[in-house]
Amino acid sequence: MKPEEYAWRQLQTHAAAQLRRGFADRVLRAARGPQDETWRQLQAHAGAQLRPGFAARVLRAARQIPGVPSLRDQFAFSAATVALCVLTVVFIHSRSVRLEDERNLAGWEQLADEVQDLVHYR
Repeated sequence: MKPEEYAWRQLQTHAAAQLRRGFADRVLRAARGPQDETWRQLQAHAGAQLRPGFAARVLRAARQIPGVPSLRDQFAFSAATVALCVLTVVFIHSRSVRLEDERNLAGWEQLADEVQDLVHYR
């Protein structure tokens, strides 16, 4: 019987032989992500593809799209949503309190009836 360490070494050697050359290097590069210089080059290349004034044209075009809600519209919608949520919470709370009160009252009425029956029974 071979020692466990020897078996692990054999397994590792066999597994390593199945991988293509440079596998570990590719995995480490992918895990670390691109280097800072690579990002700078990519950003410079992308910036060179855009014509001057691109951002201003995009903003101007977005403002001219019909149906795009303004900040006031978004605030009004948010306020209406908050009001609806608050009303829903208040309604559900009052309903659950009313149901609990009815349930408690029914329990007390049953207890009072049982006490009355005991008093009359004696």
